[in-house]
Amino acid sequence: MAFLELFLTFLKIGAFTFGGGYAMLPLIQEEVAAHGWLSQEALINFVAVSESTPGPFAINMATYIGAEVGGAQGTLSAFVGALCATAGVVLPSFVIILIVAKCYEKFKENRVVKGAMAGLKPAVVGLIGAAVLGVAANVFAPVGPTFAIFTELSFYISLIIFIICLVLVFKKLHPVAVICIAAAIGIACGYIFEVGG
Repeated sequence: MAFLELFLTFLKIGAFTFGGGYAMLPLIQEEVAAHGWLSQEALINFVAVSESTPGPFAINMATYIGAEVGGAQGTLSAFVGALCATAGVVLPSFVIILIVAKCYEKFKENRVVKGAMAGLKPAVVGLIGAAVLGVAANVFAPVGPTFAIFTELSFYISLIIFIICLVLVFKKLHPVAVICIAAAIGIACGYIFEVGG
């Protein structure tokens, strides 16, 4: 029954989210919390892992959550759980893309289609913004906003990483270079926290 629940949950996420993996993140967070599949901290940690591993973000997230949910019953169940969640999140996009590819050329100048596309753009930006703010709130202020976060080393390291990311964006570096630099910074920060702790 858990496998069917995984499939249907991720089918819903895949069917009702436009704009890719980042736009799916608020829905994934809500569904995972509602089902009690992972703690918020574990989910946020895997957001970072999903970003640094090959493949689409939403598929990585679905595969991980499915494996975690099914993994309590053994390796085979973890594989089946990962497969169910991944199939659920991919299936709506696959079907929609097939339909759109067949029909878009014929209807792309239609006023209704143009209006729908124009309306989806701000909604996607809003969903991505909600995901960014939700993750930032959980990382920087898990117990709510207080001035205590300004006294923690992790806040200043995160601020430095953010500034470096801004510099990287404006320098127009190759994405592989950005990933390698971010990985090096993350490893260094992990070492600092390990040594400092």
